[in-house]
Amino acid sequence: MRRDTAPQHRINRNITSPQVRLVGENIENQGVYPLREALKMADELELDLVEISPKADPPVCKITDYSKFLYQQKKKQKEMKAKAVKVVVKEIRFGPQTDEHDFEFKMRHAEKFLKDGAKVKAYVFFKGRSILFKEQGEILLLRLATELEEIGTVEQMPKLEGKRMTMMISPKKK
Repeated sequence: MRRDTAPQHRINRNITSPQVRLVGENIENQGVYPLREALKMADELELDLVEISPKADPPVCKITDYSKFLYQQKKKQKEMKAKAVKVVVKEIRFGPQTDEHDFEFKMRHAEKFLKDGAKVKAYVFFKGRSILFKEQGEILLLRLATELEEIGTVEQMPKLEGKRMTMMISPKKK
């Protein structure tokens, strides 16, 4: 059984403040009004009094059609979500004893990821006793950073977290 959630905004008789600040296109004199007068104005226009900023002193209200107001709010949120930049993080895994060919191969992949605008999380995974070679892992990651310094900037220096030593590289701004 689905319950409807309470409205996001207080409207009409649900507004509790004795005075409200009216804003909007259909008000000639924007300013502070007693609640009764604001409700009367909304009734005359056959619209709703919607509290849009309850934390303000006095609360800010708008005379508008509530369903139209909600539609516009959803539309704004959808536009903002579409404009938001989505950050992609690609991972590249090394071993502490990674040889030259594998390093070059993985470096080319990291280069491609950075050129495509994704962040690269490079990490060295230590198995068993290979944790003894943590200096080699750090050298490997720092070498990767210097090879990629033309197209990327190090966001986080190599840091050991358990059996992983990680480093973040983000693409340089153009």
